Order: sequence, then structure tokens, then C-alpha cells
Amino acid sequence: MGTRHGRATGEPPDDPSELLPETSILSLDEYLEMQAAIGNRTRFEIVYRLVRADELTPTELDSKMDLDDSTLHYHLGKLQDVGLIEKRVRTERDSDGLYTYYRSTVLGEAILEHGVEELLRREWDFTDAYDSTT
Repeated sequence: MGTRHGRATGEPPDDPSELLPETSILSLDEYLEMQAAIGNRTRFEIVYRLVRADELTPTELDSKMDLDDSTLHYHLGKLQDVGLIEKRVRTERDSDGLYTYYRSTVLGEAILEHGVEELLRREWDFTDAYDSTT
């Protein structure tokens, strides 16, 4: 183990940016932007649905979430800007025409599973630990 970040001593660093390794692909600010993006209820639900469905069209997302087109595309754009989702445009026309598909990135899946969903799972643990009826 390296000594940067106080890992050898188990102490946290003074500067939070030192929590990342020197070779980190993203900066602390970029990670925080991802957290802020998924902290919005609509964007959380979009990433949640994309992770579970693998990929969806905006039309499919709209039918599941009942959002107007401009609101949906605004949130899709925000999520794409921070790297939590990506889009793919089909090159072949199907019976309904050309489609744009969205899917979660690896970072989107990770922030969902190890961030928000982990906190939600811990809520169940807290409820069980402090349940006076058992």
C-alpha cells in the first residue's frame, strides 16, 4: 500500500482530493458532479430504469415515467454530460423508424449500486436494528 492519502497509517487525508489515486481517470469535481446529477429524483429513476432494462428509447422511458419530451431530454442530457449514461443511435431502420437508445455506463451502474441503492439498503438495516416490535 502507498503512503499517499494516509492509507498506510489508516488516517484520512487533509485534502479530500487526495482520496483519489494519482492516476485517477476522473477528478474529485467530476465525481461530485455525478453525485449531484443522480441526486435528482427524475435522473435517479432514469439511471435506475436503464440499469434494469439494459437500454431503452426515450419513448420507452417516457411511457414508464410520464414525463414531457423536453423534460426527459433535459435530464438525459445532464446524465450523459456527467458520464452516467450513453446513447446509441441505430443505423438500420426498423418498423417504427430510427431510434436513439440510452443505456447506463459502468459508472452509472456503480454509482447506483454502491451509492444511492447502498444507502437505501442500509435503511432496511437501520429499521431492523431499531425495530422495537421484534
